[in-house]
Amino acid sequence: MPRKTDGIEFELKPGVRKGDDGKPLLYAQLAKGKVISFNQLEDFCEKHRHMEVGELTRLFTLLIDVAGHYLSEGYRVQTPIGSFALKLKLMGEHTDPKTVTGRDIKLDGVEFIPSKELKEAASQNRLGYRLSKEPVGNSQMYDPKAMEEALHKSLGKGYTDIKTFMHFSGLKRDSAQHYLDSLTQGEHPKLKRSMSGKSYVYTLNKG
Repeated sequence: MPRKTDGIEFELKPGVRKGDDGKPLLYAQLAKGKVISFNQLEDFCEKHRHMEVGELTRLFTLLIDVAGHYLSEGYRVQTPIGSFALKLKLMGEHTDPKTVTGRDIKLDGVEFIPSKELKEAASQNRLGYRLSKEPVGNSQMYDPKAMEEALHKSLGKGYTDIKTFMHFSGLKRDSAQHYLDSLTQGEHPKLKRSMSGKSYVYTLNKG
């Protein structure tokens, strides 16, 4: 069968769960590199949607100003493309709600939930999907011996962090953190995770 040359390009990545054959179950994500800039969007709107020069910029500038105002006051802002709300992060490790104060809460970004109209517009794909030529990444994550050796090297100073483990394991950031976090879970976790400034630090669990 000839290789599909049109459609949305996707990549395959190994997940955490394993199939009946013992190999990691795969998941799909959009292939990287296909980006359209805001200037290109604005140019398209001017040529094909009868908008004036700079009109799209003015609309988004106004949206940032007004939505930002209400977001900063704790509102969820609803728009035709979806809703926005602050994402919060609890700093430190707490088990008792009485120990938590406002000083323990930090802003952790902005959450976006797309509207039904945006999802319907985005689903108008007529060309289907095609597999990227890129190999399945981070496969070394499922080589226990390689990961054990990388962990041992990264713990050379008695602790490690995501960046250090990335260096020794060759994993990308999300996969490196996912692997380290997996070792902090279960009845007998191998690692203990704590905060140091704005970063996670992992140490051997001696408990």
